[in-house]
Amino acid sequence: MTDSFSIPVRVYYEDTDAGGIVYHVNYMKFMERARTEFLRSTGYDHQKLLQEHKQLVVVDASVQFKQIAQLDDALTVTASIESMGRAKMVFVQQVWRGETLLCTGHFVVACLDSNTRRPTAITESLRNKLSPVTNSS
Repeated sequence: MTDSFSIPVRVYYEDTDAGGIVYHVNYMKFMERARTEFLRSTGYDHQKLLQEHKQLVVVDASVQFKQIAQLDDALTVTASIESMGRAKMVFVQQVWRGETLLCTGHFVVACLDSNTRRPTAITESLRNKLSPVTNSS
């Protein structure tokens, strides 16, 4: 696995389809949780962003499925920032079961003004908290 931020996720019955396999959209939910917790781990969260009249919105998502996860599996979901521009970030994420890579995802997340819903610059305070963990600014 990579050295990126990670969270544990247990597969519950509600995450699976009739065959006991994780339903494809739930991998994206797991990755959303990891991005949210990654942000929180820096001292930021969605409430703080809203106070600054900003919000983060996924504008592009790509997921590649490699292996299946099943009921009761213990997973690790990672999140790291591949790049950060003026108003957007690209996250690279993975879902692992032990040493087995199950799925990868790339998510472009834009920063919007919460009043106008238009793209706006990522705040300096958030940029400063995220810059040590990005590969490029």
